[in-house]
Amino acid sequence: MTTNLDPADRRHLTAAIWLGRRALGRAWPNPAVGCVLVKDGRVVGRGWTGAGGRPHAETEALRRAGEAAARGATAYVSLEPCAHHGKTPPCAEALAAAGVARVVAAIEDPDPRVSGRGLAMLRTAGVAVAVGLCREHAAEANAGFLTRVVHGRPQVLLKLATTLDGRIATRTGESRWITGAAARARAHLLRAGSDAVAIGVDTAIADDPGLDCRLPGMADRSPARVVFDSRLRLPPTSRLVRSAEDRPLWIIARDDAPEDAKTALEAAGCMVIPIAPGADGRPDAEAALMALGDRGLTRLMVEGGAALAGALLRRGLVDRIHWFRAPRLIGGDGLAAVGALAVEGLAEAPAYRRLGIDEIGDDAMETYARMAGPEISQ
Repeated sequence: MTTNLDPADRRHLTAAIWLGRRALGRAWPNPAVGCVLVKDGRVVGRGWTGAGGRPHAETEALRRAGEAAARGATAYVSLEPCAHHGKTPPCAEALAAAGVARVVAAIEDPDPRVSGRGLAMLRTAGVAVAVGLCREHAAEANAGFLTRVVHGRPQVLLKLATTLDGRIATRTGESRWITGAAARARAHLLRAGSDAVAIGVDTAIADDPGLDCRLPGMADRSPARVVFDSRLRLPPTSRLVRSAEDRPLWIIARDDAPEDAKTALEAAGCMVIPIAPGADGRPDAEAALMALGDRGLTRLMVEGGAALAGALLRRGLVDRIHWFRAPRLIGGDGLAAVGALAVEGLAEAPAYRRLGIDEIGDDAMETYARMAGPEISQ
């Protein structure tokens, strides 16, 4: 609960949450945490989770502050400081040892290894603790990590780029480019904040994409790649396979996929993840996401195609939709962005609430959140 809060606490904690967002797409399997150290009304140290989860935000903020500045300071953290020994000592222990007088945490960490233990460790050491301020903001920022810990799968973000009537290509298959350059740059920014980007095998074969981040100076923010490929049809000559040694390429396949194709793809550096088929004959969507969660993914951006989008939507597995719309029409003979959902009544239709609309040049990006399903905020 929040107690003894100062009017400046919200400002500093909000800054810590935004600092943590810098690590989205790079911190997995760890949460993307931010920390701000304040002493006598002045910020003396800042930190956020490093690539691969190290260093932790708290230890980085303490390092930047220095011993003298940290003693007696207030630490604002977007997530409860960890309490377990891993590759590094617990952050709760580090904050107490540094002489921090007070910790203001936005939310508790649901990880069973932490889950209140970090806050208890601080209190035992005589550190004043407040928790719960900016709870919703912090839970949204780390929704991917919370989803993986609570539900075992990554948060799924579906990105669609369509005409006003929801088409992604003409009847002849032409699709480049439906949206303008500014909208495509925004899509690459979404990639940079994702742990991995996923497509179906038909999209992989038709477009032969690299699925990298092509924003200037951000090549190192390119995510891992995931291809849903039931029968392992992805050609070894594809750009994705040729770059598998440089950047992870995980292929979701049926558990009875051809063994010779599996051997060839693994020899090229791909990781083939066998999944039992679901009712539609494809690898079961939920089981596939759980397997990706087991491998540490917290944020998965799905970019296409229509069959993959439909499979995930049918199962209620899409948490956010980022829908880019161009001000043009293709018509009913164009390719739809979402495959069959088998909806017979409106009550069965997947329901989302709109979070906002951004104008991007001549295009627009609408963002939606899933209405149904379990609550993940703590």
